[in-house]
Formats: sequence, structure tokens, C-alpha cells
Amino acid sequence: MKQKTLKFFTARRKAPKITIIIPIIIYILFYYCTVFTSDSKDSVEIGNSALQISSFTGVFSILSSICLILMVLYYKKLGFIVSLSLVLLQLPRLIMIIAIQYNPIGVSGIFTSVFTILMLVLIQKNQTRAEKDKKQMKLLFEQTATALADTIDTKDTYTHGHSTRVAEYSRKLAELNGKSEQECDEVYYTALLHDVGKIGVPISIINKPGKLTDKEYEIIKQHTAKGAQILGRISKFPYLSLGAYYHHERCDGKGYPKGLNGEEIPEIARIIGVADAYDAMTSIRSYRDPIPQDKVREEIVTGMGTQFDPKYARLMIHMIDIDSEYEMKERAENCEQDSNNALMVTEHRSSSAGGILLDKFMTTIDLAVTVNDKASQDKFSPSMILFDSLDGQVHEKEKEVRYLMYFEYAELGFDGQVSQSGARKIQVNTEKVTNSSINKSSNYRIKAVRINDHALIRVSGKEQTTEFTVALPDSSRYLYIGLTGTNCRFTSISSNKADKECPDDFIPRIAEKISYIDAPSGDLPNVQIDSYRSSASEGVEIRDGMRISFHTRSLPTARLVWHCPYVDIFSSDDGKVGGENYRDLAFTRFDGECWELDPKCDVVFKVFKNDSFEDWDSWKKLNHDGYDAEVTFKVDGNRITLITENGGITVYSTAVVYGASKKIYAAITGDQVAITNLRIG
Repeated sequence: MKQKTLKFFTARRKAPKITIIIPIIIYILFYYCTVFTSDSKDSVEIGNSALQISSFTGVFSILSSICLILMVLYYKKLGFIVSLSLVLLQLPRLIMIIAIQYNPIGVSGIFTSVFTILMLVLIQKNQTRAEKDKKQMKLLFEQTATALADTIDTKDTYTHGHSTRVAEYSRKLAELNGKSEQECDEVYYTALLHDVGKIGVPISIINKPGKLTDKEYEIIKQHTAKGAQILGRISKFPYLSLGAYYHHERCDGKGYPKGLNGEEIPEIARIIGVADAYDAMTSIRSYRDPIPQDKVREEIVTGMGTQFDPKYARLMIHMIDIDSEYEMKERAENCEQDSNNALMVTEHRSSSAGGILLDKFMTTIDLAVTVNDKASQDKFSPSMILFDSLDGQVHEKEKEVRYLMYFEYAELGFDGQVSQSGARKIQVNTEKVTNSSINKSSNYRIKAVRINDHALIRVSGKEQTTEFTVALPDSSRYLYIGLTGTNCRFTSISSNKADKECPDDFIPRIAEKISYIDAPSGDLPNVQIDSYRSSASEGVEIRDGMRISFHTRSLPTARLVWHCPYVDIFSSDDGKVGGENYRDLAFTRFDGECWELDPKCDVVFKVFKNDSFEDWDSWKKLNHDGYDAEVTFKVDGNRITLITENGGITVYSTAVVYGASKKIYAAITGDQVAITNLRIG
């Protein structure tokens, strides 16, 4: 009986119309009866008549409370206005009860209170259950969609995790464009299933090495229609089929299947189109290796407005720029592993595990190293490779070295032996250990940190600790550490980073500091920016007509068009970049790209290539050679416009700042560039 009653109170979606109409009638009758009896209180004789009225009111009070519960539970069927009106009808009676000072609330009030509490409990329980069911359904849907996406990717030898990565990139693009959480979820699930139509494409075509014939290409193009047909059956989520059907359309109308252009293409498909193309370029294919991220970036820049939606292409470029550790890519395996998931190295550097990025956060690597079963102990030699490359992996082949810009600093043996390559200087200190925390002779712990142009690597074993201090050739390149050696077997490899950065003076300097700003300063100190916005000039309060002039020169390691100066617009209590209550509003790059970084700031920009602009190679050369630059500011209320012309590119960038109660500042920053002779006019 109890379970049936509970089901009656909670099953509001299945409730017949009569269960809604009857409570309304009873509730209204009760309202008029209680008002009538309350108004007639003085004319009713004390005694049995009063008791009858009290009982009468109490019964109706109980019925009223039950009806109130039902109406709240069925509010979706009644509508918000009707439900609210019925609830408000109760207010006069409550006011009269409170107003009667010498008459206790009695049985009627007690039952009303009890049933009101019960009503709230049931409502909360119903809502909690609904929320829990909603979460469970969402989880089930996500798991089902992911399983289906994995099945699709498994069919293609060269698309491991493709659908999941595209979904993650697509969600991030939607978030950067200010979409709501629900909209971002819709984008994510649509992207997760965008290639579902490949189920109907023969495996021989999907996995064919090399170029497809025209007939095969027409067959594979059909996966968009097949996907839309499959997902179109899910009528509750119509957006799923839109992504599957239109994600190969192009903004210039040269895509398929419909040849739509511009905003004719559904927005959700335009988002997925950019994310899908990015992942395709940064993943392994049968006919090529992953394309380096900087080249992918240039492809997206080139395709902006033709292949890709300009807005989402710009957001993808921004995601590339802030991806300092190159996490947005397919993870390639670069080591030979046995059945125990161990790295096996036979001949010297025959294989390697890379790469763990070193930075100001101390990295700890724990591992076990043993000699290969087929090798003798005297030929056993574990070591580490210090290097940089676009994909974070060790490369030996000349083509890969050139294509992936591989640069090797040194190879460091666990025993203290050093093979120096690109490092300026390496200092080695070795000491015997008497009370080691290392339990087994095969166990090692590596602690490594990189601060600017120096790195410190300490290798601890049971009997010996070897410390390497490495002076790097610059502060701009990345520094990865990879495991290798001769006749080694690495197992139980794990790594983690500290939560706090090491101080700048943590590593004793063994070589002089590399500086490209040893020149006279102007009104502000010179500044060297070794990597993406790693430092900035002092802030200057923006005023109408203000000019900032300076000399700029790209660092020797600069190789890309965006390795140039940027202008940062911000606010903070102390006028410093990163200062207290810092708000990063917007920044403009001299190559013509502008970004709004705060939701309360809108940026409108125009870029013109003048007759003096030759090409981007000439632009990069100009930055390497160095030139004098100037930025002019115009202020009109909350509108700040900056204008600059360099190398044949004129940039007009207007930042509209909303709700700014503090001063707005400008600072010069950039990526791999030296700024000198800063003057304010």
C-alpha cells in the first residue's frame, strides 16, 4: 500500500486528467468554505457548532494539503500560471490564522504543517530522482556513443581515437565561442558520431594505402548520407544527423554532399569541419606521418574563409597557440615494448621512450632498469636524451630531423658519461650513496627541472647519485627527456610534476645568461620574450592619442609568422601584467591577428596588406633583421582603437570594454622577440 501511494504521488507524467481536475475543484471549495467559516466566527455559538466547524475545516485542510501536493507535482500539465494562482488562493486563510491571536491553530494547522513538510519532502525526492535519472541517462548515452565511435575508429587502421579527439576539439571551440553547457554537450556528441556513416563503407577502401580512385572516392563520400540516415532515426536529437551529413561542406561551396557555402552550412557542422581537419592533419595516415603543428596552423590560416568558417578557424588557431606542450595530437608510440609493457633497447639507441617535457615544475621519474637477457653486464648502459622536436619524440632519420625540427642537446648516461651535442656546457657531479632510499639495485629515480636556459637533472640509484647541470643554447626551445641506452630493459616507468614552480635561482648558473636586449633602454626597461607571452613590458595607462614606439627583433630560434610583437590590453590594480585583480582583455599581434580574452570585451579588427607587402617569408625576414615599430591609440568612451603598420601590414583593432571601473593599460609582449628602446609619446 505504501509503495502504491508513493507511486501515485510521484508518477505525474502518467497521471490521468481527472486526477488533476478533482484536486482543483476540492481546493477551490475548501478555500471558500474556510474563508466563509473564518468570516462567520463571531456569529457561531460556542459549543457543538464550533466543534463541527473546526472538524469540517480540519478535514478540508487535510484534503487541501493533499491537493496542493498533487498540483505541485502536476504543475507541468497545469501550467505555471494556473498552479501559481491556486497556490496563492491559500494566502488569505494563512493570514487570518496568524491574525487570530487568542485562537490556537489546532488540528487544522497541525495537519497543514505536516502535509506541507511532506509535500516539500516528496517534491525534493522527486526532483532528486529526476536529476539522478537524467545523469544516468546522459552517462548511458555518452557511453553508448563513445562505444559506437570507437567501433567506427577501429574499422580504420589509421584513425585511433579520431572521433573522441574531434569531439573534444569541437567542444572547446564551442566553449571559446561562448556557447552554453547544453550547446557544448550537443556539439560534443554530434562530433563524436560524425563519422558513423563509415560503417557502411567497405574496409578495403577505408584502409587503402595511397590515393583513392575517383570511383572509390565517390563511395567514401557516401558516408555523410549514410551517417545522416542512421542518426536521423534519433528524432529526439536532430542535431546529430546535421553534423554527420554536413561536416565535409566548405565555406566556398566546394564541399559535399550539397555544395553549401558560408552560413548555409549548419553551425554545428562548421565547428566539426575545423576540428575534423585539424585532427586529420595531426594524425598518422597510411601515406604520411603527422604534419607538424606549425604547418597545420598555416594550413588553417590559408583555408580561413574558403575551406573553414573564419570564426571557428580563428578559434582553432588560438587553441594551437596556447597548446605549448603540443597536447592536441594523436599520441604516437615511439618505443619497442614487450608483453610486460617494458621498453626494450638492444643496440645503442635502437629505440627510445620520449618525451617528457621539462619546465619550472620539478618532474620526478621513477623506473626500474635491468640488463637484457641476451646481453652481458659490461655492455649494459642506460641513458637519457635531452632534445626538442615538434612532436616531442626522438628522431634519427635525416628527413624526420629536418621536417620535425629535431634538435638534440645531449645524451646523459646514468653512470655520468656525457655525449654533448647542442648544449653550451654540461657539468657533472657524482657521489657515492651510503644511506639510499632506493631499495633495489635496478630502481632509479630521476628528478629534473628546466629554468630559462639551464636544466638540472639528478639520477639516483641504490649506490650512486649523478647530477647534471646543463647550459642550454637558448630559453626558447622546448626541452624533452627521453629514455634509451644500450642492452636495457626499462619497466615500471612513472612520472609526476610538483605543484609549485622552482625559483629562478634554483639552478646554479654555469654559463652566462643569453640576452638579446643588451642595448640602451628608453622610457621603459627592455624586455626579452623567449616564448609565447612569457614576459611583457611594464604597463602604460592608455589615453587618447598616446603612442608607443620601440625596436623589435625576432630571436634566432624564431621561425613562424607569429613570432613577432603583440600589444596586450588589460586592467589590474597595480598596472602590471599578471598583477592583483588582473583582467586580460585583448591582445593584437603584428601579423594581423587579434583576440578578445575577456567575456566583457568585444574586439573588432581590420587588416590590410599594403603594396609594400611581398609575402610571409619576407615578413619573417624583416622580423629577424629588426625594425622600428609604433602603435597609436585612440580612446572614445569604452572604445579603445590601436593602429600599427609594419612590413606592409596595417592593423586596426578596436576593443569595446564593458563594465570597466578601473584604468586600462597597454603592454608590449609577443613570442620569441626582443623589444628595446621603448618610448611613450
